Amino acid sequence: MKAIIDCNNFYCSCERLFNPHLEGKPVVVLSNNDGCIVSRSDEAKKLGVEMAGPYFMAKPLIKKHDITVFSSNYNLYGDLSWRVMETLRVLLGKKNVEVYSVDEAFVDLSIFSPEELPSIAKDIRRTVEQWTGIKVSIGVAPTKVLAKLANRLSKKDKIKTNCVVVLDTDEKIVGALRNTPVSDIWGVGRQYANKLKEWGIYDALQLRNLSEEFARTYFGGVVGARLIRELRGVPSKDMEDELVSKKMIATTRMFGSPVGDIASIKEAVATYTSRAAEKLRRQHGAAKTINVFVVTKEENHNVNYREAMNGKSVTLPNATSFTNELIKPAVDLVDKLFEKGKLYKKAGVTLSGIVPDTSIQGNLFLSETKNCERKLMDMIDNVNFSQRDDILKFAASGTDRNWKMQQNKLSPRYTTRWEELYGIS
Repeated sequence: MKAIIDCNNFYCSCERLFNPHLEGKPVVVLSNNDGCIVSRSDEAKKLGVEMAGPYFMAKPLIKKHDITVFSSNYNLYGDLSWRVMETLRVLLGKKNVEVYSVDEAFVDLSIFSPEELPSIAKDIRRTVEQWTGIKVSIGVAPTKVLAKLANRLSKKDKIKTNCVVVLDTDEKIVGALRNTPVSDIWGVGRQYANKLKEWGIYDALQLRNLSEEFARTYFGGVVGARLIRELRGVPSKDMEDELVSKKMIATTRMFGSPVGDIASIKEAVATYTSRAAEKLRRQHGAAKTINVFVVTKEENHNVNYREAMNGKSVTLPNATSFTNELIKPAVDLVDKLFEKGKLYKKAGVTLSGIVPDTSIQGNLFLSETKNCERKLMDMIDNVNFSQRDDILKFAASGTDRNWKMQQNKLSPRYTTRWEELYGIS
């Protein structure tokens, strides 16, 4: 049996952990540059605060109901995420825990008997909350896709489910599938969800009853067939790899204020490339293609986002995950994109053509040190993860950073900075 442990309203939970007076009160967390709402407490959801909605549009509602607002505090969230994942590793063993995202992890519960699963899941939930202060919801089922479905049900009525749902019988699975729209199934995108509805397939049970042959022809080929098998309770290792490993990695940010000089944009692009490279190494991948884009600040409000965006890409001679090998071509693309006299409000880097890094061969004509750069990259990642704030970085990322995003409602980094914990300036 598989389980997914999902932190409840994770960013809001992290903020509440050090502000216990906010428990039971509405809280929201903003995205980069304080632009959109990316996390809402259950109380904020009930008041009608929309997910991913622009902050400026939600301000009247936030003011009316005295909703507490925070800027994203990634140092705090990253550290608390690590504590949650380490707790799971201690409880279940490192090899049985697969981190899926900052607030989610899959765990293998096959070491327990079916009769033990409900009590084991509840013990995990209680222990994680007791050791870290973060509340979680747990879904247990025969496959990852069904576990995601069980987790979704556990959060629909947290009081009734006690944040735990176990789908351990075919009767429970069928009932859950019948009450779940196809658009809510993990692995079904918006485009395919609309297609399925056009074919008269509205719920997950109808989807499960499709033939694998039909799925191969009309529903994503082999991946669609694997998804249907997972809905039938048959685990698919290939399906897990398709869903967990990203085929494209992007890092994009709005600037704190419009930028008009090429040096600042190059620093931003170098920083974003470094962050994307970290994500790439985390999934043991290597990228062959880099795309860089910039977005201008237009005085004419009739100009849409696509018209204001300009991007270019380059294909590398060999796939790589080394930051230094990715920064140089990314920064070179800025020279082709930048137009003097214009102001820019956003930039981004996308890595694609991703392959497993184990498939990259060493170069016979390079020194042994050059072929072992991965060890250096791992060392940099480990230091930056433990110390935060990009303690180690490439010179191309700069030090001034006048393009840095706004974080006007940033909370202290309680778990990694003594001076902020005690309010010492």
